Amino acid sequence: MQFKDVIGQDAVKQQLTEMVHQNRLSHALLFLGKEGTGALPMALAFAQFITCATISNPPNQEAKAATSSLFGEEEVTAPTTIIDKKNITDSCGKCPACQRAQQMIHPDIHFSYPVIPRKAGDKPMSTDYITEWREFIQQYPYGNIYDWLQFIGAENKQGNITAAECNDIIRKLSLKSYEGDYKVLILWMPEYLEKEGNKLLKLIEEPPPNTLFLLVAENESQILPTILSRCQLVKFPPLDNLSVAKALVERSKLSEEQSHQVAAVCDGNYHEALQLLQHSEEDWQSVLREWLNAILKTGPVAQVKWVEETAKMGREKQKQFLRYFNHLLEQAIRLRLLGDAASGTDFVIAANELDFAQRLNKIADIAQQQAIIEELDRAAYYIERNANAKMLFQALTIKLYHIIADKSLILMN
Repeated sequence: MQFKDVIGQDAVKQQLTEMVHQNRLSHALLFLGKEGTGALPMALAFAQFITCATISNPPNQEAKAATSSLFGEEEVTAPTTIIDKKNITDSCGKCPACQRAQQMIHPDIHFSYPVIPRKAGDKPMSTDYITEWREFIQQYPYGNIYDWLQFIGAENKQGNITAAECNDIIRKLSLKSYEGDYKVLILWMPEYLEKEGNKLLKLIEEPPPNTLFLLVAENESQILPTILSRCQLVKFPPLDNLSVAKALVERSKLSEEQSHQVAAVCDGNYHEALQLLQHSEEDWQSVLREWLNAILKTGPVAQVKWVEETAKMGREKQKQFLRYFNHLLEQAIRLRLLGDAASGTDFVIAANELDFAQRLNKIADIAQQQAIIEELDRAAYYIERNANAKMLFQALTIKLYHIIADKSLILMN
């Protein structure tokens, strides 16, 4: 995988390449990013970058010809093209090292990840599942730990990184590198390292020369403090909406309008965006327009009909709808505050959303919109906890009426 295959995260890419070019590369890096931010794809791309022949053996060094000095002749140097290594911002993707890294068969790039025993009494190691791992990464580079455990048939079993795995890591990294300068270990989800992880402390603190640890985690608080203190932290922010929308158009062949709608509600989580694709055909604006018309114009009969139809949706659809309404309210508030100055910022809004946001600004001021956002967040919280959908949306309809029509709930809040 190359950096260009990783969605967004340009600042992180620049930080990593500068570490290499300025010779500031730590021996242990912790890539910390929430699900769907691309920490694992970035680790794969970075491992390929530092093992690429262009980086590890750049052509700006003069290569000496093999026909020299046997009988005392002057050594002849082969002319080469001068290339400044500092201008290289990605692996070449063509050299043998890159090709092996892309197939995850590079002998100097090792992987460790949570696994389950195949049968009772087993002491499983990552190498037992390497075929499944390669297939999983090819299909789901932005997959999470639940996806992985289901992929290997864990069902209700708990994944783990075992003591046997730690011993195998120590053994593999004590060997000399086969091809390039570096040996790399990508350890995915160190949160699954229990006390057995302390076996790795000495290796992480005093590794063999040119050994790089890349730990990829989602939750800093669940990592052993002894391991955490020995790593340099690289944080991954949520993806911006434009990067997610562009990736959905290019990789999932979504329309521009659908991609922006999905990107708007996934909170910078590309894994969540892919999950939402199955509902991307939903026209949430029409559903929302019908709801607001029922609340403000057509009255109780239309409200009851809307609530009954919405209650039939699955919980995921209901949460997505609420997130989309929240997104439009946030856009409306930004539009109201920025006004004409919006064109000079990174604030981008789709044309159909712009019209809807302007309409929302006509029916509710900022205080009312803030109160609605709080109610929507509270409703999403209860949906996740299996609240009765019909009762919840009926109560929410009444609350929104009082917030918009007479502001009574705002005063109460």
